[in-house]
Amino acid sequence: MKIKPLSNNIVIEQLKEEEKTKGKSVLFQSAEKDGPQKGKVIAVGPGKKNSQGKAMPIDIKKGDIVLFSKYGPHEIKMGDKNCLILKEEDILGIIE
Repeated sequence: MKIKPLSNNIVIEQLKEEEKTKGKSVLFQSAEKDGPQKGKVIAVGPGKKNSQGKAMPIDIKKGDIVLFSKYGPHEIKMGDKNCLILKEEDILGIIE
């Protein structure tokens, strides 16, 4: 299934961060962790329309790795992946 976001909506796949202990064991952080989350952008809407009806471009593009607010997104299922839809305002920054 493909989804084409409307307006200033963005579809992302949440990335799980891993943390290493002193003994080099890998611990995966859960989505329950407080603070911003990290994800990969898989689709971007055309942008919110201004008063003239023209779409204002979004600064985020497909493939970007972004930090987003934990409480902003809506969960959806795309094929076998769990993805999130959120508004451009819920993106805190792009990781370069």
